[in-house]
Amino acid sequence: MKRFFGPIMTGAIALSLTVPAQAGWKLIPANEEVRLKKSGMTVTPKKEWNRWTRRPGKKAEAWTLDGLNLNEITFYGGIETGDTLLKDRNKKTKPLPKFDSTMLIPDIVQWFEANNRIVLDTALFEIDSIEPVQFADHQGFRFTYHYVATGDELVRKGEAMGAMVDGKLYLINYAAPEIHFFDHNRADFVQLVESVRFSGK
Repeated sequence: MKRFFGPIMTGAIALSLTVPAQAGWKLIPANEEVRLKKSGMTVTPKKEWNRWTRRPGKKAEAWTLDGLNLNEITFYGGIETGDTLLKDRNKKTKPLPKFDSTMLIPDIVQWFEANNRIVLDTALFEIDSIEPVQFADHQGFRFTYHYVATGDELVRKGEAMGAMVDGKLYLINYAAPEIHFFDHNRADFVQLVESVRFSGK
């Protein structure tokens, strides 16, 4: 796969709405274990991916195959009490809700939704399902959702899987347009999730 240099369009989940002009990309090779930044997680992709060199959050990083507006995966590692999901750019007028390690799974999902409603500036963000799953060697959870970003009529779908480990949240989120792209690249997302290992920091 060629390195991605294309523009990021309005409508990808949260982080891509505030991409700085100087943001760049780093090619992630296939079939090699990759340590995720600021996290004890590693993944082993079966495809080449592109890693955004700007971090969408203090404990987050974003990957894409074809551009964040088409297929976006965001890794959140080791989120603790007091952390926000993404960078809190409007603390005075629209502060992002902070994480609390005492949250139950429904609370975590609502917290994720609340963060994205604020960043996307949209009222159309709906959770479709929540269920338990295995995440690496831990009992985790999976949830799905759909949304429409302000100024963009395209419906996008999302799916996230994660777990609470030693009081910290680890989450991998996938978002893509509902038409074609979500189903087309969902298996690539699942492959990354299934390859997750915790190796210490």
